[in-house]
Amino acid sequence: MIMREAIRDIVDNLEKMEREIDAETVDRFIDTLTSAGNVFVLGLGRSGLVAKAFAMRLMHLEINVFVVGETITPAINEGDALIAISGSGRTSYIVSAARIARERGAQVVAVTSHPESELGGIADLTVTVRGRTKIDGEKNYMKRQIRGNHHSRTPLGTLFEISALVFLDGLIAELMHRLDKREEDLNERHSVFE
Repeated sequence: MIMREAIRDIVDNLEKMEREIDAETVDRFIDTLTSAGNVFVLGLGRSGLVAKAFAMRLMHLEINVFVVGETITPAINEGDALIAISGSGRTSYIVSAARIARERGAQVVAVTSHPESELGGIADLTVTVRGRTKIDGEKNYMKRQIRGNHHSRTPLGTLFEISALVFLDGLIAELMHRLDKREEDLNERHSVFE
């Protein structure tokens, strides 16, 4: 069943990502989040959904957070931080936003599968979350089949997006621990318009 194979591919990638977590990078990421005046998160497409989910949890933790592109997002300034999520690290809008953030004196954290990318080169901190992105993989169908690399099980950026979501949710758990927050504390800031 293809569905089971796809789930196994996703779980295998998550297990590999978990093994590769670097404690120093996590510490630096948390320091950036907790010391910034404002935190801005950015991603496009499905990575944008990951960014919004992360922003929501940061808000629950009482961190001043904004989603880039929303109408209520203020200017980014020195002392702020931009969290830029891009599997390829080369999405032009995200690279451009990272440059603007740096020019304005903000810290830039890149969450990407390609630390050597243009985004990785701009960032103050690059968090490498491995997972096939839309730019990866063998383009030749027959070569892929012979190698057993069946892209259709996890199309385009699925592995990166799911891995980034899980990594960032794990980071939220670490932040909760370090900030001595409980689920009840987060629930107090949860939307009541449901």
